[in-house]
Amino acid sequence: MSYSRNKKAYHDYEILEEYEAGIVLNGDEVKSIKANQVNLKGAYIEFTEDTPYAIGIHISRYQNSSRKTHNPTPPRKLLLNRKEIAKISSQIATAGITAIPLELYPKGSLIKLKLGICRGKKLHDKRDTLRKKSQEMDIKRQIKGYE
Repeated sequence: MSYSRNKKAYHDYEILEEYEAGIVLNGDEVKSIKANQVNLKGAYIEFTEDTPYAIGIHISRYQNSSRKTHNPTPPRKLLLNRKEIAKISSQIATAGITAIPLELYPKGSLIKLKLGICRGKKLHDKRDTLRKKSQEMDIKRQIKGYE
């Protein structure tokens, strides 16, 4: 079960590797995420002094929140171990490679963020992907029709 999925990232980027990270949130944000009021579109991962932050994740204000002020897109700290941080930061240093949040989902009582090490697709790659997906759908329809 996923609370939010970054469909645009799967379309625009070739995912090379995936990691699972914890994310630092307050109680209102957790409730808002569980109410599916989150948007990952346009978000990315940035390193500040060897600490990964998710930039641009939009979490709407929780309806029953008692807080007067709410910033929907502050940088949110990600929780990874040192080896993962070192590996991801070295991969991001390569030209044309970036880290992007792919999904926000529950794992037990926690909320996890799946982040992907990605390379941007060219226009012809996007067209090839759409063509393959369309062909697979046609095959599935034909198989379903014969059953």
